[in-house]
Amino acid sequence: MQHIQSDSIINIKARSILDSRGFPTVEVDVTLQDGSIGRASVPSGASTGEHEAYEMRDNNAKKWLGKGVEEAVNNINVDIYDILGGLSASEQLKIDAILKNLDGTKNKSRLGANALLAVSLAVSKAAAKSKNMEYCRYVGGVQAHVLPVPMMNIINGGAHADNKLDFQEFMIVPHKANCFQEALRMGTEIYHTLKANLISHNLSVNVGDEGGFAPDISNIKKTLDFIVQAIKDAGYLPNDDVMIALDVAASEFYKDGCYYLSGEQKTLTSNQLISYYQELCSAYPIFSIEDGMAEDDWQGWQSLTQALGEKIKLVGDDLFVTNIERLKQGIIQKAANAILIKPNQIGTLSETLQTVNLAQRSGFNTIMSHRSGETEDTIIADLSVALNTGFIKTGAPCRSERNAKYNELIRLEERLAENASFFVCKNT
Repeated sequence: MQHIQSDSIINIKARSILDSRGFPTVEVDVTLQDGSIGRASVPSGASTGEHEAYEMRDNNAKKWLGKGVEEAVNNINVDIYDILGGLSASEQLKIDAILKNLDGTKNKSRLGANALLAVSLAVSKAAAKSKNMEYCRYVGGVQAHVLPVPMMNIINGGAHADNKLDFQEFMIVPHKANCFQEALRMGTEIYHTLKANLISHNLSVNVGDEGGFAPDISNIKKTLDFIVQAIKDAGYLPNDDVMIALDVAASEFYKDGCYYLSGEQKTLTSNQLISYYQELCSAYPIFSIEDGMAEDDWQGWQSLTQALGEKIKLVGDDLFVTNIERLKQGIIQKAANAILIKPNQIGTLSETLQTVNLAQRSGFNTIMSHRSGETEDTIIADLSVALNTGFIKTGAPCRSERNAKYNELIRLEERLAENASFFVCKNT
């Protein structure tokens, strides 16, 4: 008979809720013997990597346009609850290993990575509450104190907008701020200044999935010019105070060995695309390029890293999908020098921590990230501090599911008080 402890799991309840795009996603409550409850929900991406863990959908066209998650919810309420009931919530590694073994597939396709992750995160939240600990300190220990630099998505393109911009995200990085609140203020001022400038040019200020503006612009350099001008008009110095980060999402326009930039009316080889990036980096204050090459163009990634790896951060998202095995391959092949961290790409908290640990030990920068289909759950804000990732992507200072993360970081900086510090950006 299992010994009942104060942090023993006595109930797991999953349900379907709505994400920021109005589609279903999974939310889970985990209740412990002492009454502690942990709640977690799982986001969903629009531009997803081929190698991500499997997001289970019902594919029933008569309900939710095929995007329902009733099967994933049922997997939690029956299969997962049956095996985790009575276990101690503080045994995160054990619980995550049980979840992986119960699923039994490489990509978590039997139970769904969305089901596994919701449970994994909710268990960790319940355990932190049971111990009356700040969540970031429960996960990261006493070393969890570094507030991340926000990488704010202020113009959307690609799969995140209905315009003709080939690149998916144009972000600003207020890297010279003295604290998180100052960085947030700087970014927000630039965001609103950009809005005014777009309006003055009779361009739309409707927003995309992540809160960035989606003006009817197809030219990448023109877009960068708007951002540089907004930085200046807001009273800051491009490069010195604020830099620009790009999420190219190159897999979205890669086919048969070539990159098709329809908005730019260009068809480029890997080397030609790299030359184009070099041109942009010479003309603009580029801080980082995410997914500059397609997810399986390893030779392109190696060449890109050789060309720009000493100058800027080259971030693997679709390339690595928070998967430790793909990260190991990238380290060996010297492809990229930074990794985007999205827990729902891999499916459990423990695997996320292992990937971050390897990246940091290998000298890679780490960036905690949201998804385009988000929830109000603020856990990535806590994890960015817990793991000292240094950077966070969570969208524009617009839309409540994005601002929820920024607001939680404001509160975290306050709660950590004199122990808090702000990430100091270093040259690559």
